[in-house]
Amino acid sequence: MEPTNFSMITTTNAWSPNGTDWEDQLDRNIIPPYMFIVCALGLLGNSFVLLVFLTQKDRLTVPEIYLGNLALADIVLLVVLPFWAMDIRHNFVWLYGEAMCKIVNSSINVNFYTSIYIIAMVSVDRYLALVQTMRARWLRRTLYAKVICVVMWLWGVFMSTPSLVYSTVTWTSSCALVYGRTWRLADQIAFSVLGFALPVVVIVFCSGAVIRALNRRRTVCSDQGSDRKPTTLVFAVTTLFLVCWAPFHVFNFLDVLRELHLVGRQWGRAFNIVSQVAVYMTFLNSVLNPVLYVFFGQYFWKKVSALFRKPKHHHRRGCDRSV
Repeated sequence: MEPTNFSMITTTNAWSPNGTDWEDQLDRNIIPPYMFIVCALGLLGNSFVLLVFLTQKDRLTVPEIYLGNLALADIVLLVVLPFWAMDIRHNFVWLYGEAMCKIVNSSINVNFYTSIYIIAMVSVDRYLALVQTMRARWLRRTLYAKVICVVMWLWGVFMSTPSLVYSTVTWTSSCALVYGRTWRLADQIAFSVLGFALPVVVIVFCSGAVIRALNRRRTVCSDQGSDRKPTTLVFAVTTLFLVCWAPFHVFNFLDVLRELHLVGRQWGRAFNIVSQVAVYMTFLNSVLNPVLYVFFGQYFWKKVSALFRKPKHHHRRGCDRSV
């Protein structure tokens, strides 16, 4: 069983069809249903979030633009999961043609790169709103947020190019990424640095500055905690993303070290199995994001209720009640 690397998460990298009996049972009886459940719940939740943002009467705020695009990025991933699940169910025999092989594999990379950079921009927006309140107000324009989201999508598509180019249906009828060891390692390292370490540094810096600013400023607007409530949702979304994806990146980094012979391979099959579990854990992020809106998105639910009542004209002043 080959270890899964996210830049090479393909429908055949998940579990080896030549594994032990319990692994075969896991392949056939647990993983496909799990992926179908993730797909159904995730599509339902993220579609609802996107619908609320798109149908509201007021103009979208900057955080809403970012979080709406985050929901769309999750949908991009979720719609291809059934193809992956059926491939596992059919013992890793790809039945959907080479074009779908490329689309499925590249969509996973598009989702990740777009998602983490959008989350980084949400953290930057909170930093500008609460730390550089007056100095950087002009930067928090909805037009800029829309342009940034377009750039983030283009960046995600660009970084998924290796998956789009090198994914193919092999002579064994499996959908796999086929390129050399050097390119594979370069792709893994780029993924760890550009796809995780760099945006995480931005997120940590901005989040730390926001926490310090909130501790200094107990009250900014007339109502208590007006800054904390939308910021709590942003922190919750960011934390969930890091919790779901950090284990995978740990194993991705360890796999690079193993390939470079900087660490031993003494973990063997146990390492490979746990790394696969980390892969499937990442999909939970797309399901749980909408749940956070339920528990932390006070203003999100005000928007939901506004869809079912007669619209009232009002103006928001002073506070950034974004989500």
